[in-house]
Amino acid sequence: MRLHFGAGLLLVAALLWLGLRLFERTMVFVPSRTLWAHPGTVGLRYEALSLKAADGAVLRAWWLSGPSPEAPVMLCLHGNGGNLSDRTDKMRIFHDAGAAQLWLDWRGYGESGGSPDEPGLYRDALAAWAWLNAVKLVPAARLVLYGESLGGGPAIDLATRVPAAGLIVDSAFTSVPDMARVILPWFPTRLVHTRFDNLSRLPRVTIPTLFLHSPEDDIVPYEMARRNYAASGAVRKSLVDLKGSHNEGFLDAGPAYGQAIRDFLASLPKAPK
Repeated sequence: MRLHFGAGLLLVAALLWLGLRLFERTMVFVPSRTLWAHPGTVGLRYEALSLKAADGAVLRAWWLSGPSPEAPVMLCLHGNGGNLSDRTDKMRIFHDAGAAQLWLDWRGYGESGGSPDEPGLYRDALAAWAWLNAVKLVPAARLVLYGESLGGGPAIDLATRVPAAGLIVDSAFTSVPDMARVILPWFPTRLVHTRFDNLSRLPRVTIPTLFLHSPEDDIVPYEMARRNYAASGAVRKSLVDLKGSHNEGFLDAGPAYGQAIRDFLASLPKAPK
């Protein structure tokens, strides 16, 4: 009888643990498989790519040439919701700011294979960088890493691993456990498995860094942007305030968003020809 009771408790504990992991994953990653737009929708020419991560996951990416052969190249890592097709307005803004762009869809998002988790997203970001390095031969002096919201985690991590000219952190949090305390204060944050601990990595980022965040952000508190900014090890860094909500702040800010991107790109040293 005791054996049956003990086995029952183990089963309940296992189910609770699996339930917590599933709940956590559905809160952190909110992918959509439906592509409803593409860069051509906003008048941009592009090339659809298939990249492969180190563990074999096949990833969809879009390459958008810049306005000139010497244009800076932005490696763009999007947030936790939707897919590439939800970012075409930003593609237009970044093009107008003078950048070439590689946009990556995370594993489990859009047409990318697999399912998302934190280690997988780090591998995905590295695969995108490897393609730019090996196929496009993009020198570090022209490479700018861009991370939006959740994508700020892999972008910041990548900035500690590969050479680049600059980093743009757009509306990112300090860490997933910190976000859990804000959104779900009743959730046992010590059990949170996914970390994306940007705050602890930023002191190791020394390249020029632009932080973008709205004081009115309705999801990621502005205070997290201030803490990330303070923690950054970059000798040259700035925090530009947007307007409006978390998802629409780049639009609500009007021309100021694109101008901040343009000014940051223009401030980076020119790559030798």
